[in-house]
Amino acid sequence: MKVTSFIAKWRHVELKERSAAQEHFLDLCHLLGHPTPAEADPAGEAFGFEKGIAKHDGGEGFADVWKKGFFGWEYKGRHKDLNAAYNKGHRGRIATSGCAEKVGCR
Repeated sequence: MKVTSFIAKWRHVELKERSAAQEHFLDLCHLLGHPTPAEADPAGEAFGFEKGIAKHDGGEGFADVWKKGFFGWEYKGRHKDLNAAYNKGHRGRIATSGCAEKVGCR
């Protein structure tokens, strides 16, 4: 995928977060020449979508995308608070990951 194609596709998208997040991330992988989660880790043991997290303040949640030892990625819909995505990453710990980065994305 070329940068211009990526921008043209996503510039005016109005989908809800849940409807767009995985496709957007897959397109980012194609754009950057990085294997998708299924290509890189067919078993889903170290790279995938909807990874369970245990929150430091109790309860459980999910990271939208997770790569063990690299990042936890949280999408938020348009007009949502990216600080909430960032704080979710800091309040929670990605299960067994030791992630260095938490990423928020609209």
